Amino acid sequence: MLVSLGQRQESNRDRLAINGPYVERADWPGNRLDEALSKTWGSIAPYLYSGSYRWRLGRFVRRVEDCGHQFATVPDEQLHEAADGLRNRLMSATSGHGELALAFALAREATQRHTGMRHFPVQLLGGAAMMSGAIAEMQTGEGKSLTAVLPAVAAALMGQSVHVVTVNDYLARRDVELLRPVYEALGLTVGLIQQGQPQLERKHAYACDVTYCTNKELAFDYLRDRLALGPRRASARLLMDDLFEAAFAGQSHRLVLRGLQFAIIDEADSVLIDEARTPLILSGVPNESGNKAQLYETALRLARQLVAGEDFHLAASEKTIRLTEHGERTLSGLTSGLGELWDIRRAREELVRQALSAIHLFGRDKQYIVSEGKIQIVDEYTGRVMPDRSWEHGLHQLIEAKESCVVTEPSTTLARTTYQRLFRRYLHLCGMTGTAVETSGEMYGVYGVHVVPIPTNRPVRRTDLGFRVFPTSDLKWKSVVESALEATRKGRAVLIGTRSVDASEHVGRMLSAAGVEPAILNARQDRREAEIVANAGQPGRVTVATNMAGRGTDILLHRDVKAAGGLHVVLTEYHESRRIDRQLFGRTGRQGDPGSHEAIVALDDELFQRFANPHLLQLIRKTLFRKERVPAALGRALRIYSQSAAERLHAHARRSAVAAEDRFNKLLGFAGRD
Repeated sequence: MLVSLGQRQESNRDRLAINGPYVERADWPGNRLDEALSKTWGSIAPYLYSGSYRWRLGRFVRRVEDCGHQFATVPDEQLHEAADGLRNRLMSATSGHGELALAFALAREATQRHTGMRHFPVQLLGGAAMMSGAIAEMQTGEGKSLTAVLPAVAAALMGQSVHVVTVNDYLARRDVELLRPVYEALGLTVGLIQQGQPQLERKHAYACDVTYCTNKELAFDYLRDRLALGPRRASARLLMDDLFEAAFAGQSHRLVLRGLQFAIIDEADSVLIDEARTPLILSGVPNESGNKAQLYETALRLARQLVAGEDFHLAASEKTIRLTEHGERTLSGLTSGLGELWDIRRAREELVRQALSAIHLFGRDKQYIVSEGKIQIVDEYTGRVMPDRSWEHGLHQLIEAKESCVVTEPSTTLARTTYQRLFRRYLHLCGMTGTAVETSGEMYGVYGVHVVPIPTNRPVRRTDLGFRVFPTSDLKWKSVVESALEATRKGRAVLIGTRSVDASEHVGRMLSAAGVEPAILNARQDRREAEIVANAGQPGRVTVATNMAGRGTDILLHRDVKAAGGLHVVLTEYHESRRIDRQLFGRTGRQGDPGSHEAIVALDDELFQRFANPHLLQLIRKTLFRKERVPAALGRALRIYSQSAAERLHAHARRSAVAAEDRFNKLLGFAGRD
């Protein structure tokens, strides 16, 4: 590789595991001290060695540019032949930087010929960072999808099975349609994994040199393969299964993946950090037959009779509910005579706790929407619907009953893992994102990958207009509408970011009442995402979107909009992660375009209500008197405190997810199951 893959990865090469046909890295048995030291080192490394590291990568980039001259005038057939000849050299144990530079130069030339776009030097730098086993932090709009072609081509020519992991089906399909001619020009095959794809198509897609897929589809394909393997992991046994499939009907492994060799993760912070809080569970057939709708309706009825503060305590910051002793006695009295499950103390209390969560912690048009009579979970980070996903432990069924939907049967767990376990099993892990420096410690401590900040191709002309904190949401929304109207009167385009479907539709109605008809992009319109984003840069256009809707797609500005000052972004509620706020602001001022952004928030926003110190909120309200805005210093302190508390809680949740899987695996091992 170009440079060391990182101390953590180097120290674990002896833990390479081959499970039957799978080539993957064995998980390392970390400990608290090792993780803490690694996180500390990972946090300071991007700043400590950024100069020397970039110098080494820059030297490689200059070599790529020198190699590119020899391919500038050759016909397409010779480009293909050059790639074939380079493949043998790259697969040799003696290959070095010279061969890698040639691979990058070939990929750059093929990209220019078949897409009309040529990699900038900073994109070559990002590709080199990924080849070294790092996360390249590239600002929004710097062409990360195009950058990923460089390491993908190089690794595929080395004979590696390359997985380019994106956050949704649309982005995966878009990239394959755009870049397929580039790969085919170099003699490489490209596969695409989409939701609902038949197993045989998936197997063919993973058999290609480069496969584009989403993180969730990849994870569940891996779990299904592990389930299919069962105890039959030895290569000889698997071969016998293939030879005598008829004799072993129903027992053939039928794997779709070829192992975990080379992963390039787009939006790496979202996949490796944000979504790593929740374990990935492959569910099977229902636990029991029969309709349990009556049971869930009874649980909801009982939960509504309990009094907050007296019968139960709600910890909003942790999204947990605890029954008090008084509540336990009250519940015992309410369930007297109901019989069956209600006579079992632990069972009734757990079921009612889940019912209280469904009522108080999960809201319609926030955590989920109701579409065609079904509950569909909304991803809090992307604002997109997650079809075919459900909450566990009966929570999903309770929400179905709450919304008067058809109550589905709960399912049983067949296999489970976490993103931490999955992605650190890859022999080579790298990625790219617009915001990663804040998580550099965790990236290295958990995954063994460094974060490398990549400079922008053109100087950034984005203007920060600061933030305003209002005491109530009514004042906040009024200010948001005024800001949008002021920008559109100048001929600019406006993007308003919200955290929920409900909030996006609320501000949309206010804008309509003010004479501006906005385009709304949330979980209800996710199928029109490309169309809405494509028109978001037109003069006078106002687009209202959940904070991350449209991530990965460019808002192309009309020339009149550029002349008027560019895209204006308004954040209406701080997210629990500072990175996601920065990602929204990064929608403007791309590739040297002009633009501006501001934050307009309120004290009754969810972030402050869940995580702010009540005494701090009380102090702020006392200092307001009759003012309509919170003083800037207090507002800044409130944001820093709340987001820091939220990030600590989420980090704890990620550690807990891994610990829970460890306990689960130990139980399976004790029971004699894999």
